[in-house]
Amino acid sequence: MLSDSLVIIPTYNERENIEKIIRAIFSQVYAFHILIIDDGSPDGTAGIVKRLQGEFSGKLFIEERQGKLGLGTAYIHGFRWALKHEYEYIFEMDADFSHNPADLIRLRDACIAGADVAIGSRYVTGVNVVNWPMDRVLMSYFASVYVRLITGMSIRDTTAGFKCYRRRVLETIDFEKVKFVGYAFQIEMKFTAIKHGFKIVEVPIIFINREQGVSKMNTNIFREAVIGVVQIKVNSWFRKYRQGQR
Repeated sequence: MLSDSLVIIPTYNERENIEKIIRAIFSQVYAFHILIIDDGSPDGTAGIVKRLQGEFSGKLFIEERQGKLGLGTAYIHGFRWALKHEYEYIFEMDADFSHNPADLIRLRDACIAGADVAIGSRYVTGVNVVNWPMDRVLMSYFASVYVRLITGMSIRDTTAGFKCYRRRVLETIDFEKVKFVGYAFQIEMKFTAIKHGFKIVEVPIIFINREQGVSKMNTNIFREAVIGVVQIKVNSWFRKYRQGQR
């Protein structure tokens, strides 16, 4: 089955969620394809995906890597795969249902309507987060405020991880110059897309905290983002960004 849209999902120990999220994506009215990037999950996540490939032949794919190599490198691996296989709309999405599969179509529609990058935004219409403890909500919200102050980006949800890229954006960005692999990766990719002259649009979503599995967020990841934002801004002073084709 042909599709112009690929959903990339990095996984590490997501056996409780992986089959359900795959089936939910394939139940949407548009025919999305899925690429799982699994970092050697010891809980058998990859095995579940491989079993499902028999049912979803030609539209469910998996790339296995050895060890936890970081969120950023997983997505870049997926981006290269997507470009090689000539997808036009390339998505980032979590496996844990914090991102609603029904919103994939809304992100794709935003790109069709003129966006180069569409972000599923938790903060563009207030604070749309469910089941997060208040300290986590405040940390995330004020992290975005901090990022806007340092970088000058006008995006409300600067750390969002639910996105749709047009192919031309990923063809323009030099992945070898993307420095961060954790939380700061999401910020760096948005900042870089803007510096290349691409249009980013925020699509309001409701973010729901995972019900099953274990969150990968920790203080080291958050610390990387805090320090990384300054590094991203300073590094930009010494780089030239060729303007992407729109």
